[in-house]
Amino acid sequence: GSSVDRGFAPTGDLLILARLIQGIGGAMILPTTLSLINATFRGRERGIAFAVWGSTIGGMAAVGPLLGGWLTTAFSWRWAFGINIPLGILIIIGVLLTVAESRDENTRSIDIMGGALSFITFGALVFGLIEGRTLGWWATEGDFTIGSWTWPWALSPVPVAFLIAILGAVAFIAWGIHRERTGRVSLLSFSLFRIGTFRNGNIAAMLVSLGEFGIILSLPLWLQFVLGFDALQTGLILLALAGGSFVASGAAAGASSRIPAVWVVRVGLAAEIIGVVWVGLVIAPDAAWGWVIPALFIYGFGVGLATAQLTGVILVDVPVERSGQGSGTQSTARQIGSALGIAILGTVLFTSTAGILASNLEDQGMASDQADQIVTAVVQSAGGAIAQLEQSPATSAAADAAKTAFSDGTRYAAFTAAGFLAIGLVATLALPSRRPEEATESDHSENAPKTATD
Repeated sequence: GSSVDRGFAPTGDLLILARLIQGIGGAMILPTTLSLINATFRGRERGIAFAVWGSTIGGMAAVGPLLGGWLTTAFSWRWAFGINIPLGILIIIGVLLTVAESRDENTRSIDIMGGALSFITFGALVFGLIEGRTLGWWATEGDFTIGSWTWPWALSPVPVAFLIAILGAVAFIAWGIHRERTGRVSLLSFSLFRIGTFRNGNIAAMLVSLGEFGIILSLPLWLQFVLGFDALQTGLILLALAGGSFVASGAAAGASSRIPAVWVVRVGLAAEIIGVVWVGLVIAPDAAWGWVIPALFIYGFGVGLATAQLTGVILVDVPVERSGQGSGTQSTARQIGSALGIAILGTVLFTSTAGILASNLEDQGMASDQADQIVTAVVQSAGGAIAQLEQSPATSAAADAAKTAFSDGTRYAAFTAAGFLAIGLVATLALPSRRPEEATESDHSENAPKTATD
């Protein structure tokens, strides 16, 4: 339904609302797929199932921009959203015909308050991280307007947002613990965190998610606005990531049946780090795009190995009857990490670009007022203004400076992503190295926490 709304959205506000609805649907679907896999497969088959799931997730993250770029270039941006309609229908039919029913026999109430507190907490946190460079980290530097109302105080709304996030997080945790103590299900299953693999695995997953897909935010912008590729050409280059992810599917399936899954995760994360660092090293205003493709392939290969197998490690000791809660919790941890990672890496990209571009324009002897206008235009357009600067001989030098600055910002974002991935790799050292045959039903019964809902 949201795809229909987005495809026919007459205004930007309606488009954003439709995207919000789509996000709610996606947040419901992803943990459900994991719950079904966790409840259906065991031992060696589980590793294969998660390998296929992970490579599909990683691959489609790269195929999506290609398909969207082709539809946007050949037809209209609306078709990039409308394509979800026939795909969604096919998926629904396929699920009804092939997927066995799996449900919790116990009736459980929905944690509406937990959902609201989660929305407020992480919405405020992401808002602060993204808008800090625009609205000011402490004192108000830009106009913050909602409808006809404008923020009237000298204190920036950003520290207020961070305070709301802290208070919301405290309330969210307290509320979740209260619900579990009274025998009800919470949005995040805190009792499951008593399982070592579940607790440590979620910490590692959140850290990995901070850097795992941040490159997909900055790299397409650099390819289009610095190297000059259109949306379709950019999608074709990113297809290398999908290729690496699909190749990893077979490798992960075979490896996970012979060696501990956590070692597959570590190899995958190492490959991701190598790929991201490679991308950072080759990025330049005059870079040859051919050097980016093998780096993306290696990165995609790492994503295909690590993403799914880490999920399997997290859920290996979760009792079957609590697969839904476990899947939802680990999915939430990943989504939190991804949202924060995109916000942080976006801040690194645009803050670095602004600072470097301002310095470059000053070195050219440009007046400060004109330089400020160019910096603002480049940053607020996410690099889109560079093409306009190139069209005029009077600003061609500024365009070159902007390309250099945007390339440097993209490089710093890539290295930051690699740092997060490295921290995530270190975090996996807390996970046990068990072979597939050791993940049996007896493990679940021994490690499962006892709660009122079991």
